[in-house]
Amino acid sequence: MSARPKSPPAASGHKIAAVAISHHRLPLAPAFNASWDTKPRVHFDATLVRVTTDTGLTGIGSGDRMLGFEGHEGLFVGQDPLALERHFRVLSNIDFHYGRCWPLDLALWDLAGKILGQPCWKLLGGLSNRVRAYASSGTLRDPQAQADAAERFLAQGFPALKLRFHRGDWRDDIRALEAVRARVGTRLELLVDCNQGWRMAWDTQAPWSLKDALAVARELERLAVYWMEEPLHRADYAGMRALREATDVRLAAGEMTRQLHELRELIAGGCVDVLQPDAALVGGITGLRRLALMAQEFHIAFTPHTWTNGMGVTANAHLVAGLTDAPFLEYPFDPPEWSLERRDFLMTEPLQTDSQGWIQLSEAPGMGYVPDEERQRLERHASSQVPQRRKVSLVVAPAPD
Repeated sequence: MSARPKSPPAASGHKIAAVAISHHRLPLAPAFNASWDTKPRVHFDATLVRVTTDTGLTGIGSGDRMLGFEGHEGLFVGQDPLALERHFRVLSNIDFHYGRCWPLDLALWDLAGKILGQPCWKLLGGLSNRVRAYASSGTLRDPQAQADAAERFLAQGFPALKLRFHRGDWRDDIRALEAVRARVGTRLELLVDCNQGWRMAWDTQAPWSLKDALAVARELERLAVYWMEEPLHRADYAGMRALREATDVRLAAGEMTRQLHELRELIAGGCVDVLQPDAALVGGITGLRRLALMAQEFHIAFTPHTWTNGMGVTANAHLVAGLTDAPFLEYPFDPPEWSLERRDFLMTEPLQTDSQGWIQLSEAPGMGYVPDEERQRLERHASSQVPQRRKVSLVVAPAPD
């Protein structure tokens, strides 16, 4: 039996001393009625990952719940934090056997930036320090209210707006889209998320067939929609290829894809015009930078889906700004149902856009976000009074309206 290989020396002069995970919950009152979820959401869960070094530095990541990671801390403790490719391989193995734990990769990138004194966008290639955001709505409104909301997004400087389909009959969705187009004209690019790629655990509705999706695509062509997102089941590669060939509307997919090889198939198989994996959910930054460059070689847009929280959005913004030429990046924002206060409740300051819809990334080392330690101190005090919930910290402040 061969001897177990020893850990290489920490060439960076730092070693990982600990990996700590904390879970946080924001009550939502009123509830958030997400278009893709048949159940009203009465709380929003977020998980923080902290990687600390023996030299006192801390990298922070968030975006998924880190289910299945418990017990694997020893695979990272004592290692050089800058051995990002090594850590990526371990996380890939954990992903296969247990669960998605990619926020740890984001925390390691944040830590790498702090060690090297550089923002992550610069470490990733330094192409740009900003990316244009599109407003990503989450609720279903009647046509008049949807048009009113579109005008508000336009006034705030967003270049594009994503609308959700899921009203039961896609013809009702088209009527809402028509109202928006009539109101804003060509001043906003309109994107449509059909939400056919996956379902919540309790939702047993079948996805669209190719003929269903093609009928919708014809209507989206008429309304000059920029892209059609998740029009078919995520594994229907043949259907996506056929649909892409049959319509002028760009096809977008990949938001909940679990494995990098599946994303490669979407690219190499000619299935999409826009690739949308989220670094917080698949591959982390270390894995997705491979796919971003591959998409570029195939002349496919790479612009992540990023509906997690402000830290997850920030991590994807660094990847896109530093490495790619994405037309814009998803920015979950649909007030009052999905406000910045709700989305970014773990941060001292929410991730904002400027008056022209740009996400401007700073020169701060790492990701540049800062967790709200005071809120978490109050949560720890509250959770200490509820021992049966010790794994989940409770937010004592009321949810913003």
